[in-house]
Amino acid sequence: QVRLVESGGGLVQAGGSLRLSCVASGNIFSINAMNWYRQVPGKQRELVAGITSTDITNYADSVKGRFTISRDNAKKTVSLQMNSLKSEDTAVYYCNVVAREVVAAGWLNYWGQGTQVTVSS
Repeated sequence: QVRLVESGGGLVQAGGSLRLSCVASGNIFSINAMNWYRQVPGKQRELVAGITSTDITNYADSVKGRFTISRDNAKKTVSLQMNSLKSEDTAVYYCNVVAREVVAAGWLNYWGQGTQVTVSS
């Protein structure tokens, strides 16, 4: 079983910064993509940023130039540096990892429990 634990959410004023981190643990053979999603009540979960195993990144248009995703493969962590935060960034942020537990297993999606980010205007 793969477990993801997020940290770093909280309350910040508009224009401020927060850094989210997610640590993967458990029976992990290999990790492929690592992503951050967010969700607000009544809306679908949306991809905020992703990073592949070869460090190729992609971002939602709404966060380009403000957010930066990074990963540390040795520590099995993915981070999201969020700068110039806006009220519309308020959401629950979820860590998502595509991983496999043994060499012969398929790739599976794993999710963290979510961390609240609230940006006050």
